[in-house]
Formats: sequence, C-alpha cells, structure tokens
Amino acid sequence: MPHRCRRDRRCRMSVTNTVDAARLNLLLNELRLPAIKVLWAQFAEQSDKEGWPAGRFLATIAEHEIAERGRRRTERHLVEARLPTGKTFDSFDFEAVPMISKAQVMALAAGDSWLGKGANLLLFGPPGGGKSHLAAAIGLALIENGWRVLFTRTTDLVQKLQLARRELNLEAAINRLDRFDLLILDDLAYVTKDQAETSVLFELISARYERRSMLITANQPFGEWNRVFPDPAMTLAAIDRLVHHATIVEMNVESYRRRTALERKRGPGRPPSHATPKTVAD
Repeated sequence: MPHRCRRDRRCRMSVTNTVDAARLNLLLNELRLPAIKVLWAQFAEQSDKEGWPAGRFLATIAEHEIAERGRRRTERHLVEARLPTGKTFDSFDFEAVPMISKAQVMALAAGDSWLGKGANLLLFGPPGGGKSHLAAAIGLALIENGWRVLFTRTTDLVQKLQLARRELNLEAAINRLDRFDLLILDDLAYVTKDQAETSVLFELISARYERRSMLITANQPFGEWNRVFPDPAMTLAAIDRLVHHATIVEMNVESYRRRTALERKRGPGRPPSHATPKTVAD
C-alpha cells in the first residue's frame, strides 16, 4: 500500500508539472519571451541539480532573452541597411591607404562621439580608392554597435525622392529616413546636374542638418560640386550644412582596381610597387 501511494504521488506530481509547463509556455507566449520559452526547462533542470537560488535562475534566463533580442534586432537592421556584401574592416587594406588612421576609424565605428550629435562623415577620393568599402565597413560596425544605418547609391535615393515629390509625398519620405541614425550616400558626384534631382537632394541634406548623420562618398572635391548643384547658392548652402559638424577624410590614393589589374598584368616574379589590396573596394 505505501508503494502504491508513492506511485500515485509521483503520477500526480508528473501531471502537475506537465500542466504547469503548458501554462508557463502560454504565459511566455503572451509576454513575448520566446528565448525563455525555449530555454527555461533546460535551465530549470540545471538549477534543480545545482541548487541555484531563485534569483540566479531568473537572471540567467533573462540574460539569454536580452541577448536573443539583441541578435534578432541586429539581423533586422542588417537586412534593412542594404550594405554591399563582403565590405568589412578585415577585408579593407589600411596599409594601402596610409592617410587613414585605423584608430580614428574604429572610434568612428563606435558611433557615440558623432551620431548622437547629428554630425557627418565625408570621404573624398578618386574612383576605386576604397571609399565605398570603408563606408560600408563603418556602417556594418555601427549596426553591430546598435545603430540603424541605410546604405544607398545617391542616384537611387534621389530617384525615389523625386517620385515622392511627384506624388506630393516628399516630406513624409524624408521623415521616414529619420529612423536611420546614419544615412550613407555613396557616389554623390554621379547625381546629374538637374534642378529636380539636386533640389530633393538639398532638401534631404537640409532636413537632416544637426539632427541625423550622413556619410557621403564623393569623387570630386568641394570646388567641383557646382557640377552637382546647378545653383551656386544651393552649392554653398549644401556644403555649409554638411561640413558644419563633420569629419572629412581625403583618400587620394591610386585606384585599387587599377593597381590590381597592373599587378596581374605584371605577372608573377616581379615585386609589386604597392601592397596588394585584400579586396577590390568601391
């Protein structure tokens, strides 16, 4: 008889545990805690075996939930950023661009010193010099540090803003870009000298001034931006807004692409005149 009672108690405990587990899963669904839902049983078993205090058990599963939320958030931000693939700091040849301070770039990649102030970063240099690669690598690092970034060719974004203007929706379209802490405009100089294009670009620059940051890559120095903006007054106003709170980086180096092509043509057995780039940039 005592054995039967013990068996009955075990059965009742098993049923109770099953019901509690099902109830807990429903509660965790309601609270939107998917990581805890997956992991709680595993850590509860470990907690029982090792005699954890209740506080340690709760802190452990809460830490895993927070870590999983951070991972999912980073994944979402990477998808929306539209960064070119393979453009990282590891694949960027800092030795080939000696005027770039790696320490300064890493500080910029943290974001705290400039994104919160709505400051800008401007990268100048000839085609193939690594501007787009560096911009994308900075964008990737910023996303990993919790910031939201959008990478786009300037011409593509300008066309979208022109369409929004035709649909009387330009202000709303520019406001939607506010959700990004950093807007990377690649190849500014390729915008055609057209009043409609450059006016929406100017409105974007003005709207983000001292509020949200921009990273711009350009082949042409400021002195040649009259090729982008048809109106000299608009050119000066755009430059003034961009440089007011800005870090400006000159990347006047030989094209990665040209240098790589010359080294291939030179063939094996002849030492290159420059360090071989780790990847073709821009």
